[in-house]
Amino acid sequence: MSRINQIAEKAAAANRKLLIPYLVAGDPNLQTTSALMHKLVQQGADIIELGIPFSDPSSDGPIIQRGVERALAKGTTLKQVLELVAEFRETDADTGIVLMGYLNPIEIMGYKTFAEAASASGVDGVLTVDLPPMEAGELNAMMRAVEVDTIFLVAPTTREERVASITEHCSGYLYYVSLKGVTGAALTDFDSVTANINKLRAQTALPIVIGFGIKDAESAAAMGKLADGVIIGSALVEKIGLLADQVEHDAEMLSDTIKVISEAREALDKLV
Repeated sequence: MSRINQIAEKAAAANRKLLIPYLVAGDPNLQTTSALMHKLVQQGADIIELGIPFSDPSSDGPIIQRGVERALAKGTTLKQVLELVAEFRETDADTGIVLMGYLNPIEIMGYKTFAEAASASGVDGVLTVDLPPMEAGELNAMMRAVEVDTIFLVAPTTREERVASITEHCSGYLYYVSLKGVTGAALTDFDSVTANINKLRAQTALPIVIGFGIKDAESAAAMGKLADGVIIGSALVEKIGLLADQVEHDAEMLSDTIKVISEAREALDKLV
């Protein structure tokens, strides 16, 4: 059983909603990302999604794009992101780590090399935004061979027949995109999210987590009522953008930066 499955099962048994913050690895630098990862765990994160910086983040809105630009300006590479995960694993063997990004850096490294390096570093899952499940067979097989979950997105516009293909290839959890558009947009149509999550429940036993548009405790709680967990990205990356580019930050400053996560954790726990 994968670490993500263990985390999800433990959370379900405790009637606890999964809280999954998203960071751009290397924003504003790798040392700060490392410190923030540990802080996020302290504030109640169950799984952390690490964005792999890529020069054409087409599915991301301006906030995350700026985070990616900051990381690329520091020369952050996929190899360094894997090294960051390995360093994190030296003191944390429990928190799930998912790499989220685009196919190009993985193709450049090579599927086999990437799969083996991801597993060796302690990565638990990979979400490749621009790789359709029907074309993901080779990479999926290599990731499964090293017991790393492959996670896919389902959007409000995804056709039912395509959902069946996605759930067939997906493992770990299913990422439901709550709105049309890019990351950072506002979440307003709660009724359609409710209807779509109910449809997905009938099609998969995988945990369903909701991302895009969740920016505070209120929206986290609203989506937490519908799903098994929530993902908070742009609201967190926006705060990180205010941090100075320095190797060390005051602990209080880091806590303030990720306050949205502690507030979301508190709101989600009140749903029990």
